[in-house]
Amino acid sequence: MGDVPAQQNRLFGIAMRAGAATCFGFMAAAIKLGEDAGIGTLELVFYRFAFGMVPLLAWIGWRRDFGAWRTRRPLTHIGRAVLGLVTMTMTFSALAWLPLAEATTMGFVAPLFAVMLSALILREPVGRHRWSAVAIGLAGVAVVMQPGGSALPLPGLVIALAGAIGVAAVTITLRQIGRTERPATVVLWFTTFSMIVTGAIMPFVGRAHDAHQWLLLAGVGAAGGVGQLLMTASLKLAPVPVVVPFDYVQLIWAVLLGWLIWDTHPLPSTWAGAAVIVASGLYTIYREHRLGRDKPHPSPLAG
Repeated sequence: MGDVPAQQNRLFGIAMRAGAATCFGFMAAAIKLGEDAGIGTLELVFYRFAFGMVPLLAWIGWRRDFGAWRTRRPLTHIGRAVLGLVTMTMTFSALAWLPLAEATTMGFVAPLFAVMLSALILREPVGRHRWSAVAIGLAGVAVVMQPGGSALPLPGLVIALAGAIGVAAVTITLRQIGRTERPATVVLWFTTFSMIVTGAIMPFVGRAHDAHQWLLLAGVGAAGGVGQLLMTASLKLAPVPVVVPFDYVQLIWAVLLGWLIWDTHPLPSTWAGAAVIVASGLYTIYREHRLGRDKPHPSPLAG
């Protein structure tokens, strides 16, 4: 009977992670709709944080965690926030160039780049199994990009790939910060810093919006904020290898929403590349678990 609570926690953790992936899927669709409606990328990023601050503060207030802002490593948080902000801007920009499914697929290569960066920066040993997974995953990226003549715009593919590398760098940074800082502190500093920086740019890029555009902006912020909280909560209830595979629920939503809203269908090369990337990503997660390196894996859109 003692295993029942643990099993229930895992199920709750899985549900929260799937909920987070769903939120990020809808946020990506709202971002693309916003781009289509003429809203600038920097505006979308600002309102992602401005409206996303509401569920974050509600969560902190509900937990009575009013000391979440306290830290002894402010410069580290600022560095992480700069990296996360640049990365988020790139992933948002990629959605303006690429169909929803292709942009999402490219984002899921981030865990493979995280393996490469962990070897280069953290000097973690990376055996032949994980290097093989990285090589296979990068082959999947090549299938999606079709170097010989892709039907997709090259700038969008390059921006999406750069965004995935940025997410991998954020993952490495979170591994270092997570040793001393709580998740609530990391999220609060990231959100606050990013909102201040992008808010300072708003007088130069901000425009008046109609009700439809405001609804999209609110949707981007609310979905992103709730998704980030669910993603964080899932890691408190279940181990990383149990919940992270459910990040790929976002790809299902990307395909479905792309079809329903834009009547787009992923190219055969996207399906093939996505299958290879997902398989290599799942194997990488498995190897991380076997080697005892269960660490947070942020969604590409979570920053």
